[in-house]
Amino acid sequence: MKNLFSNLKGDLFGGITAGIVALPLALAFGVSSGLGPSAGLYGAIFISFFAALFGGTNTQISGPTAPMTAVSMVVIAGIIAIYDGSVEKALPTILAVFLLAGLMQIGLGLMGLGKYIRYIPYPVVSGFMTAIGVIIIITQILPSVGYYPKEDESFVNRFKPQAEELILENILREEAGEGILVLENFEETIRRSHEVNELSIQAEAKTLAASEASGVLGAIKVLPKALENINWLELILALATILIIYGFKKITTAVPSTLVALLVVSGVAYGFELDYRAIEKIPEGLPMPKLEIFTQFKPEAVIPYIFTALTLALLGAIDSLLTSVVADNMTKTKHKPNKELVGQGIGNSVAAIFAGIPGAGATIRTVVNINSGGKTRLSGMAAGVLLLFILLALGPVASQIPAAVLAGILITVGISVMDYKGLRAIPSLPKDMTLGPLKLSSEVIVMLIVLVLSTFWNLVYAVGIGLVIASLMFMKKMGDLTAERSDIKSLEKEKAWADESDFPQSLRKEVFIKHVKGPLFFGSTSDFQALALQIPETASTVIIRMDRMAYLDQSGLYALEDILIDLKKSNITILLVDVLKQPYYMMERVDIIPDLIPKAHIFPTFEECLDWVRQNLNGKVSETTA
Repeated sequence: MKNLFSNLKGDLFGGITAGIVALPLALAFGVSSGLGPSAGLYGAIFISFFAALFGGTNTQISGPTAPMTAVSMVVIAGIIAIYDGSVEKALPTILAVFLLAGLMQIGLGLMGLGKYIRYIPYPVVSGFMTAIGVIIIITQILPSVGYYPKEDESFVNRFKPQAEELILENILREEAGEGILVLENFEETIRRSHEVNELSIQAEAKTLAASEASGVLGAIKVLPKALENINWLELILALATILIIYGFKKITTAVPSTLVALLVVSGVAYGFELDYRAIEKIPEGLPMPKLEIFTQFKPEAVIPYIFTALTLALLGAIDSLLTSVVADNMTKTKHKPNKELVGQGIGNSVAAIFAGIPGAGATIRTVVNINSGGKTRLSGMAAGVLLLFILLALGPVASQIPAAVLAGILITVGISVMDYKGLRAIPSLPKDMTLGPLKLSSEVIVMLIVLVLSTFWNLVYAVGIGLVIASLMFMKKMGDLTAERSDIKSLEKEKAWADESDFPQSLRKEVFIKHVKGPLFFGSTSDFQALALQIPETASTVIIRMDRMAYLDQSGLYALEDILIDLKKSNITILLVDVLKQPYYMMERVDIIPDLIPKAHIFPTFEECLDWVRQNLNGKVSETTA
């Protein structure tokens, strides 16, 4: 506790500054997610406080971030569509998925998996981050020009026939569930259909219109209509916000330019009583827990989103731990990755219970905190308390913020979150694979695949596919490298190792020495099997030197077993030299040792093996020569 208050002044100033920076972003991410500005603010309050309290990075400031919001947006839109466009009905399921993601993060930390997050390939991260930027920019074009598809009557009217069909399908589905739908009597169906009025059809058509225009592809589809119906006031507010954010940075960085843009543009719009569109009303008073997350919990509704929840958990872990590394570099400290994951998981779990969107460690806010004097976890807690105070004291004022201002803020976030370092490196990366006549870089291919799939299809699946492709390409490279290094040639063609220089000349055709360099795993088994065919017909004994083979997986084990069985059938004696601990253990498990290779034929050094060869083969060679 003493350490917690050892830097009270610096921590309070750092936390307050970081909280001020977080405010406009929290509101913007909440609006972008589809749950409204209060969801972003609640997420920022609870994640910031609890991740700091229980986390493993003293100076980390957490809250909603662009990557987490982008994935959350997909989850929210999908679940709302299932519940016929009703946010209220979909909310318990949405929050249950977010709670599950938080619990998974806690599990990752408790299992000690934090240290493995760094093994995510850079091309996957790069493609994903750039896709996040593209998604945010494209989806914010519509609110920036003041175009909302479900409020465009001509656009909504296109979906009325489909809305009528969907309503009828729902009536039939309800009747089938109630057991009253029979071919002989459609009276109940007709009665219920008469209850359908123009308002319900219009509401369903609006839901379908909003769904059609959601996401990147939806925004691109309706972009021509948006440009035909530009609200020039909304566009000017958005552009003014963007210009101030970039322009004010050139004057000073002491005051966050995002906050300046929010206050100035909102103040002008409100002060001059301009006819702008405000954000959704932020609820007044203390945030209350959404107990329906438990009382209305339906396992069947959440099960389809388990993989999505895991993706959110992993993404939050990566985002947070990368920020922790930045904090370490700035403060010359060392974070605790597993404890950080537990803290982030607790923060996201609590935020879900209070209807907040999930988040992670935020790099910019963390840097602001450190530069402002924050040194202990009290700074992150102070940021959360400040946001709670703003919610309680200024909630009604914040509800007057123009929606176009938040759209402008999000566009600058989208521009900044893109991985320009990875994009600039594309021309210079080595072209290590061929596709027909083309020479391409495998890392660029992975990055572009993740970028395209994330942008136009599905963020969750794109990351999974990117990881699989990156892993396969890595295994191919390692297999090629292992095969190249463990090339097997006779002593006449291959440069002998230092301790093989005294090998008897008379035994060179009789004995074949095989050097295995590097791991024998599923990526290199085919090359290993092919190399075994190079053993000359004159050889009656094969020495396999394994002192440089540190690892043997199951695929490599069975490939080795097949080769040894074939050699045994050919009456070839097999001698093993310096078998390391892990390969020896694996060969014992499947009885290669001692069934195929007796322990008497396993030698700790090549010198001992050579003594055995001299004692057992010299006589045979002499007889053959005679």
